[in-house]
Amino acid sequence: MTKSTNTVYIGLGSNLNEPAKQLETALRTLAELPNCELIRHSSFYCSKPVGPQDQPDFVNAAAQISTTLSPESLLKQLQLIEQGQGRIKKRHWGERTIDLDILLFNSDLIDLPELSIPHKEIGNRDFVLKPLLELDANLALPDGTSLHSLLQQCPDNRLQLHSSQC
Repeated sequence: MTKSTNTVYIGLGSNLNEPAKQLETALRTLAELPNCELIRHSSFYCSKPVGPQDQPDFVNAAAQISTTLSPESLLKQLQLIEQGQGRIKKRHWGERTIDLDILLFNSDLIDLPELSIPHKEIGNRDFVLKPLLELDANLALPDGTSLHSLLQQCPDNRLQLHSSQC
């Protein structure tokens, strides 16, 4: 019996230790994960922090992967990547070397203590929505809500394409 292939979107973010390089490292590691294929990733975007403002700006992106892993197994792999890149959680919504979140997993609704899909804050984060829409302009939540409509209502986080100035 063959395992079914899942289409998954992952959010990436960093604001420590050369954030763009942290995203590049995470993308390379994602591409090397067993039972996963990195299909594509978005451009890198700069954004102001959502949480405490006494931290550097973030660099964010989204990636599309194809995997036969379960959501829970994929989460464990993403946490290992974060640990491997030195992520230490100091405070809620605080600075980090790398943050990897499962945003969408097929059209599944998952509500477990350690994992909620779609990501609970997806509609409040332009730095999540814009990269996702760059990958697929027709993406929608499992309930059919288009990401484009969410972006229209989303708070402005002064998002801009990544450059050496941000």
